[in-house]
Amino acid sequence: MPPLVMKLVFNRVERSPMPFFAKPIARGISRKVKEGFIDPNLERIVKHIEAELGRGGWFAGSEFTAADIQMSFPVEAAAARAGAAALPNVKRFLDRIHARPAYQRAIETGGKVEILG
Repeated sequence: MPPLVMKLVFNRVERSPMPFFAKPIARGISRKVKEGFIDPNLERIVKHIEAELGRGGWFAGSEFTAADIQMSFPVEAAAARAGAAALPNVKRFLDRIHARPAYQRAIETGGKVEILG
């Protein structure tokens, strides 16, 4: 989650109102941090997630566990901010999570999950 939160913050810096003379500096710093640190780390993490899900379909093997519940939100965030939804194992994981009756009840009760970009 830390790189995902950092990406959210740096994306917001680029879009935030600020004095015209500060905008190119803030955007430049933000782009450099994302290109040099955040994005490479997210790519590495997402590849690891994809590989782990490819081993058994769930995070702790072939059965649904609390690990999958714990990881569902970070994977949702990675799908929204790091392109993880394009990976087949991640997509399958999210589809299975979304299809679970408990997930459906949670959405009915609490509303649709919205990930800030």
